[in-house]
Amino acid sequence: MDRDHSLRDHLTRLLGWRDAHPDFAAAVEGIPPPLRGRVPEGLPYSPWQLVEHLRITQHDILDFCRNPNYVELDWPEDYWPPACEPPSDRAWDQSTQGFLQDLGALRAIAADPTIDLLAEIPHGSGQTYLRELLLAADHNAYHLGQLVAVRRLLGAWSGKP
Repeated sequence: MDRDHSLRDHLTRLLGWRDAHPDFAAAVEGIPPPLRGRVPEGLPYSPWQLVEHLRITQHDILDFCRNPNYVELDWPEDYWPPACEPPSDRAWDQSTQGFLQDLGALRAIAADPTIDLLAEIPHGSGQTYLRELLLAADHNAYHLGQLVAVRRLLGAWSGKP
């Protein structure tokens, strides 16, 4: 296996990581609807806020990678949902499915040998595709850890540590 193929393999696995911690699907599976909007005492976020923040941020990273007409979102207001609770069960489902679809698209970028991972994104200011993929993986891991901690405090986690 050459270095480029090896790097791409590592990146696609990193984006869908299941070895060191739960992946997104495991982290969101089985959260009871009444707990999706609950904020544990002493913490700033509900499961909904974390899930929707993950979706919004990952979609923003993907949009930046693909869209020459990308428009930067305003921090922090555009990256976090305004309410602790999802507006509906459908909104929750759309958020989780949107996250997984965008994750698949990022993994496809990582695996695509026609994309030079070290090339600067043409409409960026020096960012590379590699940087954006690592940013997505790092950001997702950070907030998935928070989501698991929130679930534990809400008594809604029975998964592996």
